[in-house]
Amino acid sequence: MTTDLQPRCGDFTSLLVANSGEIAVRVLRAASDEGLRAIAVYSDADAHAFHVSGADEAYSLAGTSPADTYLNIDRLIDVALASDAQAVHPGYGFLSESAEFARAVIDAGLVWIGPPPSAIETLGDRVKARAVAREVGAPLTPGTAEPVAPVAEIGNFVAEHGMPIAIKAAFGGGGRGLRVVHDRAAIGSEWESATREAAAAFGRGECFVERYIERPRHVEAQLLVDRFGKAVVVGTRDCSLQRRHQKLVEEAPVPFLSFAQTAEIIDASGRIGEAAGYVGAGTVEFLVGEDGSISFLEVNTRLQVEHPVTEETTWVDLVSEQFSIVRGENLRLDGTPEPRGHSIEFRINSEDPGAGFRPVPGPITAWEFPRGPGLRLDAGVESGGEAAEWYDSMLGKLIVTGKDRPTALARARRALAELAVEGVPTVLPLDVAILAHGDLTAASGEFKVHTSWIGLNLDSLLDSDRDSSVSTADRNVVEVRVGRDVHRITMPGLEDMVERAEVIRASARESAAVEATGDSVMTPMQGTIVKVRVSEGDRVEKGDLIAAVEAVKMENAVVAHQSGIVAGLGVSVGDVCAQGELICRIEKAD
Repeated sequence: MTTDLQPRCGDFTSLLVANSGEIAVRVLRAASDEGLRAIAVYSDADAHAFHVSGADEAYSLAGTSPADTYLNIDRLIDVALASDAQAVHPGYGFLSESAEFARAVIDAGLVWIGPPPSAIETLGDRVKARAVAREVGAPLTPGTAEPVAPVAEIGNFVAEHGMPIAIKAAFGGGGRGLRVVHDRAAIGSEWESATREAAAAFGRGECFVERYIERPRHVEAQLLVDRFGKAVVVGTRDCSLQRRHQKLVEEAPVPFLSFAQTAEIIDASGRIGEAAGYVGAGTVEFLVGEDGSISFLEVNTRLQVEHPVTEETTWVDLVSEQFSIVRGENLRLDGTPEPRGHSIEFRINSEDPGAGFRPVPGPITAWEFPRGPGLRLDAGVESGGEAAEWYDSMLGKLIVTGKDRPTALARARRALAELAVEGVPTVLPLDVAILAHGDLTAASGEFKVHTSWIGLNLDSLLDSDRDSSVSTADRNVVEVRVGRDVHRITMPGLEDMVERAEVIRASARESAAVEATGDSVMTPMQGTIVKVRVSEGDRVEKGDLIAAVEAVKMENAVVAHQSGIVAGLGVSVGDVCAQGELICRIEKAD
């Protein structure tokens, strides 16, 4: 018989982590710290992964794709029972916000380390979550009360509330199934894309619409609720530094908010958790507009990627608290703890920022971690490991903590200079450029970061990264890294070499531009073709949508680079393509 209430339980002595990568390592270590038998699962692609070697036991899921492995509920339950696991922790991503998985774990007689399935369904459905927020008086921007089906319903909403709008997946988060629309003519295509992406990422494609807040900050509150209904907000986080609606850099506590704004966020979060019958760890997210207004965004019914910055500034082990809550213990906090210092987290993703943050799989040939006070590395790989093509591109997270924000920023600059990841491109050079920008450091006295900030400043940030390799004070001096040591070496004539390099770079850009004027349209990355908008012989204009490629559950539009006639169309929906494969040609018409 299926139940929505997790049975009261005593201590459990074994724990299966139904996940992979960095979060699996994090939870397995927490289990080991508490003397639990730590059990891992792995796909064929993860047979030699870091989380497997760190577990007491590890069991194969016999497959490679997420659908066959980490998203396969029946297989995960079978492994949990075969391994004599007593509890299951879902981590984040994959099935962590699946009420169906939670029920399957409970029905199998196992302890589910997460909120009740009913709370996952209520708060995991963004439309229902907005209704809860409205009931408790949390601040809200206008939005549809139900998922929208025909595009005409969106038109009705726009007629009342205006543009721009945000089309959002009703189930799930992480930027997947989210489209911001400024042009009414694009509503139909963006709605189709959002629903398709949501279905691929979360298994359900329903989307709702809300009025989009321009240039908002993304802030959130870490919530803990015990079985007796006591809710405590452990701390706040700022997650405004995002690319493609996915977080990249996070910090705690939220800087540059007034006492009243912080109090409103904390108060609303507690009331939402209590009203929804929440139990466990969760995150309540908000947008803060340029005018200081606050609007409820969503609730993530799981542990967040960025949870370490809250741990570092509150000394609260959130995974340990999850264990305590499911054991039926009273919450060990009396109220929101006073933050101790400031912490910043940098996600280490195997992506190429200069190519639209394209995920790049491959072997990790070097992984050098910086040393010093206030540094923490939560990683899912090690040197000699692999950035797998099947799963999320995040390899790990660098967390830097200091007595205050300026100290944390200074330590972060040094730590990023010492951190070395080789074998695949990463976002770390971009992080270095971000840390040097006055909009983040508020050197001008004004904090200007918002959720679109990286996208708006990406070109200048990438140029800054390229230029940073040579000293601006003396262009005949270069910094050379030998192991962990950095040496400044004077090289007479280097300035002339740099100037020649600039000429070569400009020539390369011109060559790339010439190549882009050719007829071929190629796949920008490895992925699955999820949409083909053209047919053989169609006439297209420059900028028209040709196809969409899905990689890491995010859709990437492929548009026409010139006007002409479509010829040699060689892909269909469902095709799995490597990077650089021919989609079609666009032949210039007379």
